[in-house]
Amino acid sequence: MSQSPLAHIVDDDEAIRDALEWLFQSRGVQSRGWASGEDFLAAWETDWRGCIVLDIRMNGMNGLACFDALRERACALPVIFLTGHGDVPMAVSALKNGAYDFVEKPFNDNDLVDLVVKALELDARNQAEIATRDTVAQRLAKLTGREKEVMELILAGKFNKVIADELNISMRTVEVHRARVFDKMGVRSAVELAQALAASGLRGPQEGG
Repeated sequence: MSQSPLAHIVDDDEAIRDALEWLFQSRGVQSRGWASGEDFLAAWETDWRGCIVLDIRMNGMNGLACFDALRERACALPVIFLTGHGDVPMAVSALKNGAYDFVEKPFNDNDLVDLVVKALELDARNQAEIATRDTVAQRLAKLTGREKEVMELILAGKFNKVIADELNISMRTVEVHRARVFDKMGVRSAVELAQALAASGLRGPQEGG
């Protein structure tokens, strides 16, 4: 079961971790502090939700190495780097490699919390899209080969008579298949069917697929 969203603070400075946890709590953001990249990676689980506030310069594993390790594990949580002035070029490079953003020290408290809130919202949207995609994929898998063929022609905007002619079946059979497609896909019309596929990022199966 996935856990509640958290802002994970990875910083080897205990004073900063405590200050950020208090700051986030004051804005209603749940958080957890980690004293090192090694500790965070050792505990990390694939179902974690939220975002990561990651200091670039730490004793032991630095933030960039931790970020690379998270990417290798396919971690999709948005990562916000905390940087000193001299670390900005490294932070910009991390952005190009998929980091969410960076904040330069000393930072404005409200600006940081606003950025964390946006990162949490992004993760929530990403999780919702994944859930939608998985649901639609599961429904698509329940369609028979013929139902998939009919669905493709429905999505192409073809009327029942045209579908019947192309598939060499009766109008009544097309109507039955159309009703089953709508039922299995959890929609009430061709428009809803197209919207469900678009929202999931999935296209309908190709003929014979």
